[in-house]
Amino acid sequence: MDSTRVTEHPTSHERRKPGAGRPAAPADPRGALLHTPEQPSQVSGSTGLPVQARSGDASSGPGTAVPFPPGPSAAQASAGTDTPSSASPGPEHAQSSAAVPDPHRPRPAPDSVPAQQGADQEQPSASSGGTDRRTGQSLPPGGPMPMRRDGDRLRFVGAATRRIARGIDLDEIVMGLCRATVPTFSDEILVYLRDPLPVGDERPTGPLVLRLRRTDRIPSERAAENALPPAFQPEPVELPPVSAELCEVRPGGALAEVLRGVRPVFADAPAARAALPELLGDELSVPCGQRAILAPLRGRRRVIGAALFLRRPERFAFETDDLLVAAQLATHTALGIDKAVLYGREAYIADELQRTMLPETLPRPTGVRLASRYLPAAETARVGGDWYDAIPLPGSRVALVVGDVMGHSMTSAAIMGQLRTTAQTLAGLDLPPQEVLHHLDEQAQRLGTDRMATCLYAVYDPVSHRITIANAGHPPPILLHLGGRAEVLRIPPGAPIGVGGVDFEAVELDAPAGATLLLYTDGLVESRLRDVWTGIEQLRERLAATAALTGPDHPPPLEALCDDVLDMLGPGDRDDDIALLAARFDGIAPSDVAYWYLEPEDAAPGRARKLARRALARWGMEEMSDSVELLVSELVTNAVRYASRPVTLRLLRTDVLRCEVGDDVPQLPRLRQARATDEGGRGLILVNKLARRWGATRLSTGKVVWFELNRS
Repeated sequence: MDSTRVTEHPTSHERRKPGAGRPAAPADPRGALLHTPEQPSQVSGSTGLPVQARSGDASSGPGTAVPFPPGPSAAQASAGTDTPSSASPGPEHAQSSAAVPDPHRPRPAPDSVPAQQGADQEQPSASSGGTDRRTGQSLPPGGPMPMRRDGDRLRFVGAATRRIARGIDLDEIVMGLCRATVPTFSDEILVYLRDPLPVGDERPTGPLVLRLRRTDRIPSERAAENALPPAFQPEPVELPPVSAELCEVRPGGALAEVLRGVRPVFADAPAARAALPELLGDELSVPCGQRAILAPLRGRRRVIGAALFLRRPERFAFETDDLLVAAQLATHTALGIDKAVLYGREAYIADELQRTMLPETLPRPTGVRLASRYLPAAETARVGGDWYDAIPLPGSRVALVVGDVMGHSMTSAAIMGQLRTTAQTLAGLDLPPQEVLHHLDEQAQRLGTDRMATCLYAVYDPVSHRITIANAGHPPPILLHLGGRAEVLRIPPGAPIGVGGVDFEAVELDAPAGATLLLYTDGLVESRLRDVWTGIEQLRERLAATAALTGPDHPPPLEALCDDVLDMLGPGDRDDDIALLAARFDGIAPSDVAYWYLEPEDAAPGRARKLARRALARWGMEEMSDSVELLVSELVTNAVRYASRPVTLRLLRTDVLRCEVGDDVPQLPRLRQARATDEGGRGLILVNKLARRWGATRLSTGKVVWFELNRS
């Protein structure tokens, strides 16, 4: 017999020269569960590695649930020169040199189990049983045969780690581990993770607790089928109830020692025999022999869990090299979980930051209804520089703001938060829109030379049905009239905030009742597929088409209108984050407004009581006269005491009764406790007790003190 042996590397795809000897079959049948066998030789009398039997072949008996190729039968193992490996054991991967070389070796698939060739030719049957040439023990009939090559393990580990690495969050990574190992590496898997999972360098407090995160197994009906295809992906099936879904690891206990050792161990190892009951509970048992592997999951800093790989009794037991496979899977899974937890924390911080920067709820000012939307640029960029705001102003007015800081990063969000806070402060001073933009421009220059933003600031007065708008390089708003006509408002574009040295101009326009003003950022109308003016025209047409559906006398609902506007975005139209603010102008009818000027004299409080009583009688609200007269008298008395110009008194009838008293004194009144000897200081106490709510707002020309009462 030729004693020449040729060693072949399993990953080599080099064509062998004609006449070169074919290596003999291995004497030691170690290897991973995945195997790409050589195609059997056509030369009579030669035997190569057997191929995987197809499902339904007569040679594949029951129980071959996992697809790895059967080894030679006992008859072949005893066949003289036809089986060289039976005569003299050679090194692993050695094959017969008398076989005809196969010029085309199959290459493994990149992300799945390497494809097995069909059993079109005669091959040894695993259903008749056989003998393991390495151990001499009989093989179970119909069961899968062990793998022959360590290179197959490498291919499996490569495919499995790629699948685990695809996950970006915790559930995807754990599912990737389960789907990669069942049924190729194990029949069942249980994954335990620390509860709660530590984040980054955080030091966990309290005892180490493991919680069962996920279980996967081969379904019973699938396990009985013949020769599963290599690329089969089992559906997750619930295991029998596990008695210990939550396990507290005792310090110094057997489970703590196994987790501290980091290395995977067989279930029949002394340390694992004591650790498994602590992890699983006393009611759940594992298969006997080397059919279970307990692998600790260690992240960058500490152990974060454990994985238990199980094989059924009818399947071959794990081998020593499978501990290395389990270690690789556990290491990649643990590092992926660490990164997923960090990513989840960063995403949570980004969400909280964006939620804090934007209004949690919109106000409900008198005479206007509001709706808003915000969409981040992408799932991986959840923060951005777009913002919107609605700020109630004195006199039942409301300021509408929308802005866009360049970029969609944490820096853009931080700058946006500072500009939004500045805009709220300036709005509280009741400055004109152009003055607000001027101060925002100065603030942006103080933040840095490259801090650029666009902004549109509008003030709506429901009494006069007018709106004043100033623009700083922002896309123009669109006004949807009650009849269904959509109009792009022509306002001076202005320069972006942060340029410096430019003036802003404000325009005053009609805001008829029933009209809707739409403020938006450029992410809604501009993308790689269209320029900004094309997008604005498409938005105008979309609004007109939506309004036509409800008819000329009924404006579309605000919430549905916002959703319909966002539906115009195509798959490739999301290049930037989007902020959207819609305002429906209801206004306040002139018949619901009463307005007077009072000279700052001693008779002014009495005259104010008389005027308020007449207005309430005209509105049919005489039952509120006593409370209104008392509160109006107190506010007018305080105003007359310090004012040098005429005092204004205004009553507004909406869903509540609102009273506003204005004067030219900028100091705001404060609620204080009057002493028993004080002659004054009790007016605001009465207002605070009787009014539904009250407040004071500083104006550029003085202040306004107001209160509201519920209508009877």
